[in-house]
Amino acid sequence: MADERMPYIGTAERRARLARRHRLAPAARAARPEEVADALVALHGTDPATVYLAVGARLADASRTVPETERALYTERALVRMHGMRHTVFVFPTELTAVVRASTGLAVAARERASLVKDMAKAGAPDAAWLKEVEESALAALARRGEATAAELARDEPRLREQFVYAAGKSYEGVHTVSSRLLRVLGVEGKVVRGRPLGSWTSTQARWALAPAHPELDAAGAQADLLRRWLAACGPATEADLKWWTGWRVTEVRRALAAIGAREVRLDEGTGFVAEGDTGPVETPDEPWAALLPGLDPTAMGWQQRDWFLSPAQRPALFDRSGNVGPTVWWNGRVVGGWAQRPDGEIAWRVLDEEGVGREAGAAIEAEAARLRQWVGTTRFTPRFRTPVERELAG
Repeated sequence: MADERMPYIGTAERRARLARRHRLAPAARAARPEEVADALVALHGTDPATVYLAVGARLADASRTVPETERALYTERALVRMHGMRHTVFVFPTELTAVVRASTGLAVAARERASLVKDMAKAGAPDAAWLKEVEESALAALARRGEATAAELARDEPRLREQFVYAAGKSYEGVHTVSSRLLRVLGVEGKVVRGRPLGSWTSTQARWALAPAHPELDAAGAQADLLRRWLAACGPATEADLKWWTGWRVTEVRRALAAIGAREVRLDEGTGFVAEGDTGPVETPDEPWAALLPGLDPTAMGWQQRDWFLSPAQRPALFDRSGNVGPTVWWNGRVVGGWAQRPDGEIAWRVLDEEGVGREAGAAIEAEAARLRQWVGTTRFTPRFRTPVERELAG
């Protein structure tokens, strides 16, 4: 139970923080995608369309979403798409890549490489020394090409085409290609990143590129740095929230909290944490606000405990069976429904939680739908993880 002497941060204050710090209230919208990524620490990148839709919802001039995001990702490399927390693909500010790699990536990478070597050995495939030769050759080929698909790299290093049977005799037996598994390992290790996609901004087929050069950091120091940034963007949060978002052990979370001097606060859920000096209130947005956020949006996925902005009754309609959130409709800091793009491009939405959602809210939500429809134009997209409401509205 939280100590009554701790500062209290209630639901209204948390929603006000979300509106301003996550660039969702109109007055808080950003000018560039880099500002959005910096404000959120990380943009979910498992579904490529999510990156653009999350940025577009937060830009003052949404019409510039696609060219500006492509500039930041592929021309200036101010943003990088790479593996991060919980072995998930994110888009990070480039200056954060070393912190992410040291704080979360290397521990996961060690397990991934060991798993690959073990799986290959079970299948009678070549050993770790052979794999290291292929890796060095592939990285050299990628350096020469600048960007390349796995198929293009395999033309330079044919051993990438080698296949081996995974989980032989099991119900989930399959055939893996060295290139697919090795590039995944190199991605988690921070040696390669996702490059420009094959096709439009919704394409799931990406080229690979060498990761930007970065210093080697101490893991504990990197964890403290990452947690400080995340609490500044998303605090307050419970220990369970922090453990879930980072994928760290509870001992690592507690060590990082102590290192940054995080302050304990009282939440409706119990004890939470904010960055040092961040216990005071933030200014409530001047006007009510609406937002249409995509599936896997970092705001909707930012906390494990979400009752302060999402009614539990809505979860079955808005999440898939694996816990991935679909497209959500927001009104004044809480999720009130879901939305989808129909085959003709229409943005259809539905309110599921009608408490406090009147005519003003409906008009604001429809305005956001029109804004989204305008900048998306003729592009069609389907969330990678589909939810009941999204499927129904998509028709």
